Amino acid sequence: MSKVVVIGAGIAGLSAGIYAARAGFDVTILEQHNISGGLSTSWSRKGYYFEGGMHWLTGSSEKMPLHRIWLETGALQENNPIENRDPLYNLIDENGKVLSLYRYLPQMQQALIDYAPEDKAQIKKMCRAVKDFTNFHLPVLDTRGCKCKNPVPINPMEFIKMLPAIFRVPHLMNVGYMEYISKFKNKNLRHLLSSVIGYRYNALSFIYTLGSFASGDCGYPAGGSIRMAQNMQKTFESLGGKILFRTKAENVHVEDYEVRGVLVSGPGAGVAAGESRMIEADAVIVTQDARAAVDSLFDTMIDEPWVNTMRRTAVTEQNIFVGLGVKADLSRLPYSCVFPLKKPFEYAGCKWTELRIYNYAAYKDHAPEGGTSLTCLLIGESYYFWKAAKADGTYKEKKKELADLFVKQLAEFIPEVGTSLEVIDVATPCTYERYTGSYEGSWMTVWEKGGKQMDYPNSLDSVFGVYFAGQRVMMPGGLPIAVYTGRQAIQSLCRDFGVEFV
Repeated sequence: MSKVVVIGAGIAGLSAGIYAARAGFDVTILEQHNISGGLSTSWSRKGYYFEGGMHWLTGSSEKMPLHRIWLETGALQENNPIENRDPLYNLIDENGKVLSLYRYLPQMQQALIDYAPEDKAQIKKMCRAVKDFTNFHLPVLDTRGCKCKNPVPINPMEFIKMLPAIFRVPHLMNVGYMEYISKFKNKNLRHLLSSVIGYRYNALSFIYTLGSFASGDCGYPAGGSIRMAQNMQKTFESLGGKILFRTKAENVHVEDYEVRGVLVSGPGAGVAAGESRMIEADAVIVTQDARAAVDSLFDTMIDEPWVNTMRRTAVTEQNIFVGLGVKADLSRLPYSCVFPLKKPFEYAGCKWTELRIYNYAAYKDHAPEGGTSLTCLLIGESYYFWKAAKADGTYKEKKKELADLFVKQLAEFIPEVGTSLEVIDVATPCTYERYTGSYEGSWMTVWEKGGKQMDYPNSLDSVFGVYFAGQRVMMPGGLPIAVYTGRQAIQSLCRDFGVEFV
C-alpha cells in the first residue's frame, strides 16, 4: 500500500486525506496546530465563541455541483443543517433607518430603489447582471486520465445556462469593485454595497457573489467552521486515516527527483525539542499555502514557470479580526450590521469607511447567558505593519491600541460595547501566519481589476510525487476551492499511481 503524507489539516488537507484514504492509500495528515480546520476556524475567549472562518458556504445548496463534494467528504451532515440567512447585510443609517440587501432579487431591487430612487436605473442594471449570474458556478470535473469509479457526467446544459454570465465576464473583470460602486449616487447605498467583499477585487467578484446568494446558495451550516472541520476529520479517521497534531513539516525530502518522505518536528512527532525525524512517503500532498510552501519546504528552490508566476503575481487578501464579548442582549440588531463612518477609521496603514459587524445574539451557544458575541473583519493590507511591530517589540502594544480605538468607534453605534465589554480578542495576519503557515497571513488571492484568473497545476514537473491543493492553487480561493482542489490533487495522484479514484 503506497504511503501518502498530507501537509496541513485544513479543509483542503482533510479533503485530500479523505479521497486518498477512500482510494486505498495509507494516509497520514500532519498538522502544526492542535485542531483541524486551518483558516476555517473558530475559538472561545472567556465563554464567548468567535466564528473566525466562515460566514457562508458556497455549495451549501443541493442544486450546486459542489454540494456533492461537501457530502462526499462528510462536511455536511445531519448535525449541521443549512441556514439561508436573509437579509444578507443591513446598513443602519444616521437616522436609524435600515437598508437591507436581500437574497430574492425582486425584493432586493425594490428595497434598494425605495431607499435610493435617484439610483433606480443603476440598481436595475446591477440586478439584471446579478440575475445572469444565478446559474454561474464552479463546475465539478474529473481529471483527465484518472480512472474514476463514479465519474462525474458532463452536462452540456450546465454550461449553456452559464452563457449569459460568461458574456458579461470580460467587461466586469476589467472594472474595479469600488469603481463599480462609485456609479451609485446615494452614499449609504454605496456603503452597503461595498460591504459584500474585499475592496480590491474586480466587479465580477462582486456580481458573482450576489448571484450566488440569489441562486439560493451560500447558506451557513449550523456549528460553523469548527463543526464542519470536525465532521471531515471524523470521516477521515473512520477511513483509517491518521492525523498527527502539533507536528510541523520542516522539509519535503527528495532523492533522484522523487519524493522519499517528510522531515517533521514538534511534540506530536514524538521527538524532543530541537530534534526532527523522517516520515517515509511515496507521495506528498502539500495543502499548506502553496505560495509559502514552495519557498519553505524544499531544499532546492522550485524553479518552474507556474511557481514563478505565483511568486510574482499573488496578491493576498488580509484582514485584522476583532472579536468582542458584550454582557448585553443585542438581539435588537440584525445579524449583519453595516455602520457608515463619518470619518474613516485608520490603523496599520489601512483605512475603513464603514464597520461590518456580525452579531451572534441569536446564537445562544456563542455567549454566556445575557451576553452577545460580535465579530468584525477589517480587510486590508496590514501584514508588514504587524510583522514590523513583532520585530521591534511593540506588537502587543499595537494590538491593544487598535482594540481601544475600535471599541471607541463601535460604541458610537452600539453603546453597550463601551459600557459592558467583557472580552476583546484581536487576530492579525501574523496570527494566521503563526497557526497556519499562510503566506502573509492571507486567506484568499485578490482578483484585481484587469487581472487574470490564475489556476495553477497541482503537481511539479521537476519532482515526482508532490501535489498541491488549497486556496492558493485556484483564484480567488476560499472554502470551495480548498475542498475542490483536495479532490483534484488525489485524482492526479490516482492517475499517476494507476489507482482507481473512488
